[in-house]
Amino acid sequence: MGTLPPFDSFLPQWFVLFVRTNQEKTTASRLDHLQIKHFLPCFRSLRQWKDRRVTLDVPLFPGYVFVHLPHAERMRVLTLPNVLYFVGSGSSPAVLSDEEIAWIGRGLKSGNAVPHECLNEGQRVVITAGALAGLKGILVRRVNNTRVVVSLDSIGRAFAVEVDLESVRALNSKPLVIDGPLPQKFPAQMSEDEPIDLPRISSGTRR
Repeated sequence: MGTLPPFDSFLPQWFVLFVRTNQEKTTASRLDHLQIKHFLPCFRSLRQWKDRRVTLDVPLFPGYVFVHLPHAERMRVLTLPNVLYFVGSGSSPAVLSDEEIAWIGRGLKSGNAVPHECLNEGQRVVITAGALAGLKGILVRRVNNTRVVVSLDSIGRAFAVEVDLESVRALNSKPLVIDGPLPQKFPAQMSEDEPIDLPRISSGTRR
């Protein structure tokens, strides 16, 4: 993962709001009304109800809503209903780079992103082809598709994307063995490619 941006109270940066359960979309709607730039990554989830199956847009990181504003203006968001606090360690809020936000959007758009536990050890790999080329993460299993987990160390969360096996190689010099058991944990790293535009980021501009 690249170096986190320097902390500047008056520089707009990406922070993470932790909100009450099932209040992510309501919070995002309030942020939009206040014209505060934000990002609520969601994935399509098939749920079984009593009488039918339904497909829902579910937050990729439950309880998390990303906001882009100066830390000095934090009370604009921390005073909203159902917002609990900024995610961080100790007295310092976590700051995400534009690159990390871009990878989340790219994973949602092109890699079938789903939630995944944040990993600490395992096989490091890099995706070599397609829209996710250059993305580094962890190979956790091989079923019909290859799954790569990307950890966001700054907030202790991760997401998984599925790609073709031919589009993945090991980062080290050893060949990637795909027929034996796969390692399960290792700290993932982010690519240093330039971030892309994210269609799901809201600038807070009313339409």
